[in-house]
Amino acid sequence: MGMSLPERVRLAVAALMHASGESQAGLAAALGVTQAQVSRRQSGAAAWSLADCEALAVHYGMDVLDFLAGPTRACEALPDVRRAGRRRPPVKGEVR
Repeated sequence: MGMSLPERVRLAVAALMHASGESQAGLAAALGVTQAQVSRRQSGAAAWSLADCEALAVHYGMDVLDFLAGPTRACEALPDVRRAGRRRPPVKGEVR
């Protein structure tokens, strides 16, 4: 049998954090939770809720179904501008 949904979500979050170069603290700040809460969810001591999954998908710029499909599909769906080291060059006059 394949991996469970909670495991798939934890692996997708870990893969997306790695691909985007984001830390647990950075993800926590984006989601409005503490780093300790992200750590507990990633260790399996607490579960990511469906609302969390939706917020994670929005944060990473993808459809929630791509996120829930697992780490491979989630990383394939990650927009290039979110990938570590693959930031597009600024357009003349653009402020980041």
